This record gives sequence, C-alpha cells and structure tokens, in this order.
Amino acid sequence: MLDEPTRALLARIAEAGGRPAHEAGPAEARAAMRERQRANPPGPGVSRVEDVRIPGADGAGIPARVFVPEDSRAVAVFLHGGGWVLGDLDGFDHYGRRLAVALRATVVMPDYRLAPEHPHPAALEDALAAVAWASAALPDGPLLVVGESSGGNLAAAVARASDAAGIALAAQVLVYPVLDADFARPSYLDPENQLLVDATAMRWFWDQYVPDAARRAAPAASPLRGRLDGLPPTVLATAEHDVLRDEGEEYARLLAEAGVPVTSRRFDGQMHGFATMPALPASAELLEHLAHEVDALLRP
Repeated sequence: MLDEPTRALLARIAEAGGRPAHEAGPAEARAAMRERQRANPPGPGVSRVEDVRIPGADGAGIPARVFVPEDSRAVAVFLHGGGWVLGDLDGFDHYGRRLAVALRATVVMPDYRLAPEHPHPAALEDALAAVAWASAALPDGPLLVVGESSGGNLAAAVARASDAAGIALAAQVLVYPVLDADFARPSYLDPENQLLVDATAMRWFWDQYVPDAARRAAPAASPLRGRLDGLPPTVLATAEHDVLRDEGEEYARLLAEAGVPVTSRRFDGQMHGFATMPALPASAELLEHLAHEVDALLRP
C-alpha cells in the first residue's frame, strides 16, 4: 500500500491537472516537468558549483554541471531520469546537490541528449563521454556511476561498456532503473502500480528512445539481457509500486548469480520517482541508504 505522504502528493498532482507525457507529447511534457520541479527546495549548499562542457561523441560539447561538496572523497557521474525524453540541469540541480552532500562525492551531471530528437544511442554516447571525462579530469578518488530511472538504464549500460573503454568504476548505483524492454512482468501488469509512470507511459518512452522494437533486446538498450560477470559492485533500490520493480530485482538476482557484489532494497509504500521528490520522507531515507552502502564499498 502506498504510504500517506505519497497518496497526498498524488492527490495534489491530480488536482493541479495536466496530461500524461504520452498524451501531451515531448514539448508539453518537458514544460510540465520543469514546472513541477520548480516547487522543489533548492537543495543544500556545496563548496562549488561549476557549469562545464564535455567533449561529445558527435563532436559537439555536452553541457554538464559539477557539484563539489566540502568533504569530497569520490567522483559520481549522475544520470537523471525522465524516460530519456524529459529532464535538464536546472530541474535536477537540487538532486545533484543532495547527492553530493549525501555521498560526499563530486557529482558530475551531464545534460545528455534527449529523445525523440536524439534516439538511442545518443544518450548512451553522452553518458559514456561524461564518465570518461570525469575519469580523466577529476581523478581524485574512486569513480561511481549513479542513475535514476532511465538514467539507471544509461548507468547500467555505461557500466557494461566501461571496462572496454579503459574506465575503472568503483560501483554502479541504480535507483529503480529501466533494465529491459519487457512489458509482461507482473509489476507491469499490477493495477496498483499504474501511477505517475504507468505501463502505457513506459511503452511510449521506449517508443521515443528506441523506435525500432527489434533493437531493444540489445544489451546496450536492455542491460539485463547481456553478460553480467565482471560488472562493478552494485547498489540497487526499487519501489514497491513501480512497473519497473520486477526487472530491477531480477537484475540484482542475476548479478549475484554472476558473482557481482550487490545489495538490493525494495522501498515499501513508494512509487516510481520518489527519489527526486523531497516532499516525500522516503526520498531522504533513500539517500541515507545509498550513502551507507557507498560508504561500505569505499571503506579501505
């Protein structure tokens, strides 16, 4: 059952009105997301915030924002969610700050290219370029890749490609990630999970990101379907009422079977998106959990 703060938030969102992304289309959905994100508190202060431009795979620079906390002991590339279609630096600024303070890590947040204007593999190319840049430009401490929702998909795909690219990752941290283009799992079919991001929305997001359904089974798009041995230690979090819950938990099980150190926690009473909604108490609880698990991985 959804917890009370989540039910109250959903009621406020319903009262405000607005159309779901698959009905509104990319432009309207992006504007609506920016409007909702303006209500978030600004996030904690950090030692330094810097906007940079990272060399991109297509020759153009990738805008990115770097958050440096007072006691940085690692570097974390954070890939935001939004179904590969929504999201920008200003909208996720508050979460970049919260991550930097909680993880005690310099956070690099790239403004990767969005679909449908830039379908797969554009976002993945930008994510890998950001991780490569962070590895070379910010070598002070272990390197993590952190992803939320569709950003978790990019993070998991980057983790698969990092070894071949000569990038050493200390961990991948995945928050209710998209890991497989399979819409038949029980969590997809459960009526109680059809909330802010439902099965219809996820099908639409996949249509924008990988229009050719035949290409979705490739591990670069569906990381759960590739070889998992040799991946970095993994911290994974899922939400009870999320269509993506089952694929995240299956991925954790398969990682463990492949010999990859993994911790997985389901956040009961929560829906997809709760991590970046500071109005929900579980958002802070998740950050505390991620900080604890990352501390354990980075401890000498």
